[in-house]
Amino acid sequence: MANIRYAKDNFELGENQSVLDCLTDRGVPVPFSCRSGVCQTCLMRATGGTKPPEASQQGLKDTLKLQNYFLACVCHPDTDLEVALPDDDDIQAVIPATVKSLKLLNSEIMYVALECHAPIDYRAGQFINLFQDQSVGRSYSLASVPHEDDHLHLHVRRLPQGRVSGWIHEELRPGQTVQIRGPGGDCFYTPGNAEQGLVLIGTGSGLAPLYGIIRDAFSQGHTGPIRLFHGSRDQNGLYLTGELRDLVRQYPNFDYIPCLSGGDVAHHFAAGRVHDVAFRHIPNLKNWRVFLCGHPEMVKTAKRNAFMAGASMKDIYADAFNVSQSST
Repeated sequence: MANIRYAKDNFELGENQSVLDCLTDRGVPVPFSCRSGVCQTCLMRATGGTKPPEASQQGLKDTLKLQNYFLACVCHPDTDLEVALPDDDDIQAVIPATVKSLKLLNSEIMYVALECHAPIDYRAGQFINLFQDQSVGRSYSLASVPHEDDHLHLHVRRLPQGRVSGWIHEELRPGQTVQIRGPGGDCFYTPGNAEQGLVLIGTGSGLAPLYGIIRDAFSQGHTGPIRLFHGSRDQNGLYLTGELRDLVRQYPNFDYIPCLSGGDVAHHFAAGRVHDVAFRHIPNLKNWRVFLCGHPEMVKTAKRNAFMAGASMKDIYADAFNVSQSST
């Protein structure tokens, strides 16, 4: 019989017993509802042993499958499996990282490059938690691309009265050691459908994960159209415009549309809120993959509008941590 390891305990899986039944029968508080693999309430993650059975991943986004998430109620492994709940703190350890460089990208967004003291397996567009001290940390999205960038790249927006963002902007210096945990999130590029159109919509430092996703898609040979819409109230809120226009010249399938929602809008900029501009440009999103990062209300509205425009919910990606780029 297979054994299920959860936390520090081992449980023998009974005949024809699901992982959910095995754990709940022993008092492990796994949330569940339908028990038929539909509601996804019993989502768990395999952290050791073999991968979860393919049947237990039916209906999950490709990004969750790649991270070994599965539905416990329909999971019947025939080999040992180590599992955890999605929010279990012990899935990932805190590791040190050295600040290699800091650079202002505009008046309120700081580029931070971190060199990890131990290998970290991540995908462009995911987020890490960066700690100011043992009790205070915030989540920041990754703009770097594995195997292309030597360090982790963050874009940290300074927020009013922001404790951690203020510390990063005012006190953090190259050479300092910080603590990080991660990665997390399922807002990243997955290979396998190279001809599918990608539309990416972001505001402010929500550009960070989108920039990483775009570069990762190119590195993996994506051939379908890629459309980036980045918005701000005025031109001062935009950044990396030169780098993005270089990508436009380099890749014929890429287009970058900077959007301004304020007053007068100069040439080469689209006027209006970024999601409104995006849906005017691409009114039919059937078979498109959609990535949303930035202001919470923008993400909420754009997610609804993308679905109404024909995008499948499984093709709409928006990490909660990405939308505000940390709360303080």
